[in-house]
Amino acid sequence: MRRGKLLTLSLSLAMLMSSPTLRGAEPLTLSSTIEKAEQRRVEAIARATKSAVSVFVPGGGGGGSGVLISPDGYALTNFHVTSPAGSAMRCGLSDGNIYDAVIVGIDPVGDLAMIRLLGLDGKPRSDFPYAELGNSLTAEAGDWCMVIGNPFLLATNLQPTVTWGILSGVRRYQYPSGTLLEYGDCLQTDASVNPGNSGGPIYDADGKLLGIVGRCSFEKRGRVNVGVGYAISINQAVNFLGYLHSGRIVDHATLGATVATDQDDGSVRVTNILESSDAYRRGLRYASEVLSVDGRIVQSANDLQKVLATIPAGWRVKMSYREDGKTVDTLVRLRSVHLQDELLEKMSGALPPPPPIEKEKEKEKEDDSDDEEDSDEVEPDAAADDKIPPAVRKQLIERKGYANYFFNQKQQTRFIDSLRSQFPGQADQSNPAWEIEGNTVEAKPRPVKIRVGPDAIAMMVGETPMTAEDRGELYDAISQRSIGGIVSALEGWRRMLADGPKKFGESFYLGTMPLGGQRPLRDCMVGIDGEIEVRFLSHPDTGVVEVVEAFADRDEDPAELWILRDEVSSDQPPQMLDLRYGTDSVLKIKIDSWKKVEAK
Repeated sequence: MRRGKLLTLSLSLAMLMSSPTLRGAEPLTLSSTIEKAEQRRVEAIARATKSAVSVFVPGGGGGGSGVLISPDGYALTNFHVTSPAGSAMRCGLSDGNIYDAVIVGIDPVGDLAMIRLLGLDGKPRSDFPYAELGNSLTAEAGDWCMVIGNPFLLATNLQPTVTWGILSGVRRYQYPSGTLLEYGDCLQTDASVNPGNSGGPIYDADGKLLGIVGRCSFEKRGRVNVGVGYAISINQAVNFLGYLHSGRIVDHATLGATVATDQDDGSVRVTNILESSDAYRRGLRYASEVLSVDGRIVQSANDLQKVLATIPAGWRVKMSYREDGKTVDTLVRLRSVHLQDELLEKMSGALPPPPPIEKEKEKEKEDDSDDEEDSDEVEPDAAADDKIPPAVRKQLIERKGYANYFFNQKQQTRFIDSLRSQFPGQADQSNPAWEIEGNTVEAKPRPVKIRVGPDAIAMMVGETPMTAEDRGELYDAISQRSIGGIVSALEGWRRMLADGPKKFGESFYLGTMPLGGQRPLRDCMVGIDGEIEVRFLSHPDTGVVEVVEAFADRDEDPAELWILRDEVSSDQPPQMLDLRYGTDSVLKIKIDSWKKVEAK
């Protein structure tokens, strides 16, 4: 029997050796379809590799991966990758160079961080290779994908590791690791993901960025990859880009209500709700059925958690729910998951201990502090960390609640420059007043005259005069939801133009968010004037202010002043003002004239 098998094998080998292909008579050819697919894969890997970043913590403290997302050096990685490095790190690209990088913004809940690579000369550079963003919502299980990064810090020659596989799952939910690091709506892949891949990119088969790798499942007896890795979806990351560019330590959103999946009909029902939440003000109640949030259908309690995990705190999004058999479509402002101090405390618990400081330097620092005034904004102490390169230190300002206040100042400057370009000469006058005239938009129009300035804040609607003698009355107008809220918003807008962020009060760039639940995302600048918080939402392309919101209380509807134009252009003056509270319009004014005049 065995001899028969050997004879059969010998005959088979003889036939193979006599074939034209093995004799070299004819070259092996591939079908055009296979050849094109292979060429497409090779080109995609070559293109994607250029944007992958190898992150190294100075002093041998570990590292990870990242990915460039813009030509001016901004890159995404994981919070747990940057946290051991603090404010500065070293980053390698496949071009063979190592670049200094500085922290920009942090999302400790979503395990995201933004860093900025500097040029070899330490100056900003505008020609870095960067990834093309994909759409993770259209990704499906079974799609080809690749992970490129720095597993086990093997990229000592700065050439990253490439692994290939498929998306083995989409829209997964990973519960928080410890007290933070929640992965909502994430991607799952069987492409090899190992320690060091954290923060790196996962691309689709065309080399478009699908997400940021962050977690992987291991065998219990050791850190051995078992083919299950997870990535933060790029759509979630895009939601947070504006917040990360703000240089802040940012939080995620909550509805202000809890839900559960009904065991009888499978619907998603509210089980508890805060009466101070915007969702409650919009009519959501106990046992209401949640249908969709931010345009995404909710079919289970887990679905709602996954959607909310991808949204920054403070966003106002579309929501649909069913109450008493009626479907309600509305807009809801989402709350923060944490109070700021609570978030900072949890984040500090997730950070590695700071490096030891020599006793002499520590005492020297204490002596110096006795002579300084109290301030929550300081330049980094070179004695405390002399490893920070000078070029990085120039782009680093420490301040409570911020990963790097330098970048918030950068956004503030961009905002006020754009705002003033829409009102030429505004800042050149000492403190000009505005005079606006028009008519109400209603069945029987009434004439409207408004004056806001340092000398007077007044409005006349028809025969009814209204004045505000102090800021307390401006606050009351908002809190009472009166039409006088329009002058509160206008005065905040005028003052921001005249004084700028530094003189207005506590001011900061918040990030980007939807306007009326719609994309594209708008820039949002915040200025706090006494007890009134004023927010400015401007178009991302033109910088034109579209809405000014004046808050008397975070748990109440603000006075929303919508500035309506035929075109969103700085050359196009406003045609109409629309004052809203919540989803209700309370006063519309068709503008006839808008003048800047000297204050009396």
